[in-house]
Amino acid sequence: MSKSSISNSVIRRLPRYYRFLGELEHNGYIRISSRELSEKMGLTASQIRQDFNCFGEFGQQGYGYNVTDLRFEIGKILGLDVLTPMILLGAGNLGKAIATHIDFHNKGFDLIGAFDVNPDIIGKDLGGLKVKSIEEIASFCAENKPIAAILCVPMSSAEKLVDTLIGCGIKAFWNFTHYDLKVLHKGVAVENVHLGDSLTTLSYGLNNLENNK
Repeated sequence: MSKSSISNSVIRRLPRYYRFLGELEHNGYIRISSRELSEKMGLTASQIRQDFNCFGEFGQQGYGYNVTDLRFEIGKILGLDVLTPMILLGAGNLGKAIATHIDFHNKGFDLIGAFDVNPDIIGKDLGGLKVKSIEEIASFCAENKPIAAILCVPMSSAEKLVDTLIGCGIKAFWNFTHYDLKVLHKGVAVENVHLGDSLTTLSYGLNNLENNK
C-alpha cells in the first residue's frame, strides 16, 4: 500500500501505538498479541492488524508481536529515528511551556532556536536556548538549516511570518495559531493545535455522557 493511500485516522493512531508499546516495554513485556493489545487500548484486534498491515508484516501467526521490534518499526515510520532541527516562534507563556516541557528528542525533533519580538524576552534563557530577535530568523536559518517550526505567535503576524519561514526552507509547522496553513500553503506539512477546540470537544463529551441522558 502506498503511503499516500493510508488514511489519516490510521496515521493518527500510530503515536498512540508507539506510546503504549513503550509502556509495555518498560513493564517488561517481550511479546504481545493483537488481542491483548486491543484490550489495553480499547480497539479491536482486527483494527490493529489492519493498521499494521498498511506498513508491512510485523507479527508472526501464533506468536504475536515482539514489543521492542514493533515499537522500533513504528518509530521509523513516524520518523523518530532521525532528529529534525526545529525552531520556536513566540517565546511567551505558551512557547515557554512548550519549550521547557516537551521531550523533543523523543518525538523526532531537536529544538535549536527560539525567537520573539518582545525586547523583554529577547536575550532570556529558554530551555537552554537564548531567545533571539525575530529579525534574526533569516540569518539563523541560512546558517543552521532548521526544517520545522513551532508557531506560538498572534494570528495577525502569522501569515507574513509563515511566508518568510517557507522562504527560509521550513517545511513543517506545529501550529498553535488560528492561521490556517493547510488552506493557503499546500507544499508543507502542518499539524494544527487548537486548544480551545479540544476544550469545547470535552464539553460536548461531558454533556453527552450516558448517565446524563
